[in-house]
Amino acid sequence: MMTIREIESGSDIMEVNRLAGLIWHEAYRGIVSREQIAYMIERFQSVRAITEQLALEGYRYFLMEDEGRAVGYCGVQPRDGRLFLSKVYLLHEARGQGRFRQMLEYLRGLCREVGARTIWLTVNRRNERAIGAYRRAGFREVRAQVTDIGGGYVMDDYVMELETTLQKE
Repeated sequence: MMTIREIESGSDIMEVNRLAGLIWHEAYRGIVSREQIAYMIERFQSVRAITEQLALEGYRYFLMEDEGRAVGYCGVQPRDGRLFLSKVYLLHEARGQGRFRQMLEYLRGLCREVGARTIWLTVNRRNERAIGAYRRAGFREVRAQVTDIGGGYVMDDYVMELETTLQKE
């Protein structure tokens, strides 16, 4: 059975970093270079980066566990009445089992908690698998954007949104 829990310790942060190292190289292979993947992990998912996001930027991270084993994670940041879904990643063997939908239901509850009406995210325009999953879940593309992330790299993304409800179910 899958559970979702908010990270709360240094070892949880290290687990998110470990998962990022495993998942990002598989998820972004053929989309961006190995060098850019390594750069993005260091910049956005290193222990230092996650610690700063939690302490200084209002992020919250959640581990998805199956029988106590971490199989994925997500990171969110409430912004201006909306919830930014910064990261949501599952190990390859954990996909296709309804876990992404379970995480979205969890995030809908979080939206009610923080007063957010929309979940939004950015996704690489070449990541067809992820775009398809987001569309099937009800997200819609609202625009394209290119963001300079330093190191000579850019993120070429769609911004996608999912309207949520604030009412208790």
